[in-house]
Amino acid sequence: MTGAQPRALEVADKLAVLRAHLAAASAGAIRLRGVDWFAWLTAGGSNAVLHTTDGGVAEVLVTPEEACILTDEIEAERLRAEELPEGFTYHVEPWAEPELRERYVQNAAAGRSIMSDRPAAGEQPLPYALRQRRLVLGPDERERYRVLGREAAQAISEVLQRARPDWTEQQLAGAGAEALWRRGIHPALVLAAGERRLPAYRHPTPSHEPLGSRAMLVFCARRHGLYANLTRFVSFGAPAPLDEQRALMEVEATGLAAVQPGKSLSAVYHALDAAYKHADRENAIREHHQGGITGYKAREIVAGPSTATLLEEGMAFAFNPSFAGVKIEDTFLLGPDGLENLTFDPGWPAADVHGRKRPLWLEAQA
Repeated sequence: MTGAQPRALEVADKLAVLRAHLAAASAGAIRLRGVDWFAWLTAGGSNAVLHTTDGGVAEVLVTPEEACILTDEIEAERLRAEELPEGFTYHVEPWAEPELRERYVQNAAAGRSIMSDRPAAGEQPLPYALRQRRLVLGPDERERYRVLGREAAQAISEVLQRARPDWTEQQLAGAGAEALWRRGIHPALVLAAGERRLPAYRHPTPSHEPLGSRAMLVFCARRHGLYANLTRFVSFGAPAPLDEQRALMEVEATGLAAVQPGKSLSAVYHALDAAYKHADRENAIREHHQGGITGYKAREIVAGPSTATLLEEGMAFAFNPSFAGVKIEDTFLLGPDGLENLTFDPGWPAADVHGRKRPLWLEAQA
């Protein structure tokens, strides 16, 4: 995490953005409930306790005069001490009296409308321009992302290098989650599949079955609100499907080449669609989504045939082209020199594909 002063400056810049939208809408307050928006505004703070929900144990209420953390007596001290930079005020209510929070919000809005990321009870959704603004990451966010991506890649490599064919999928997933937690990374999603289930399912939630001759491990790894998304494979004593890998890498390369500032996200989808057809895998694009823009969600926006979102420098991407039993995925940041692979591990076997290193399957002894 960046130091307290850079975080406070980042928060101040984002508050200025929110207040400009407040003024434009003549609204009284912006209320941010979600784990994603809370992390964005607080420069990486977390309001998550129960990790299976989008909402957290605290909110941020922004008015023209104040940026206030809304929470209860259970959470306030920990949030103040461990999660949040200076610059926020706090409204702390007893956990048994949530109505006090609602009264505070209404008073702060002074009768004007309230905008929210998760609108309820007459609140208005956030403006489209603000939602798009979140997709463009600032310098400190990019640096946090680089560290996260590097460590998530190290974690997945570490686990697959010691995996064995007699491990169950659940053992592999558990080892992956442990490797992430040990690095202070939340395993928001860990998928694992062995020899039998790998070609059958695109989203193989881990089972009790042994891995067998090959395995896939997938991470959506979250820290400071940002997601590093990546997929890796290992084969045990059997040859990896090199021809399939190469064909899929060509599909991916076509999609990645379309990621350019000023192009639409749908242009990437159509590039991938054409590449699948060229590879004689026309149906593959219908068998699984292709990923898209990432950041404060594992997928902020999924690429589709009519996704008009324009691509900009500072956006992050995680595409996941796949055939049955073969997939490729990393997290990239679009910068002035093109795409930067945030989840690249120089120690992992790789092939050069149109000037970009792409991961091969790790070949291990049975």
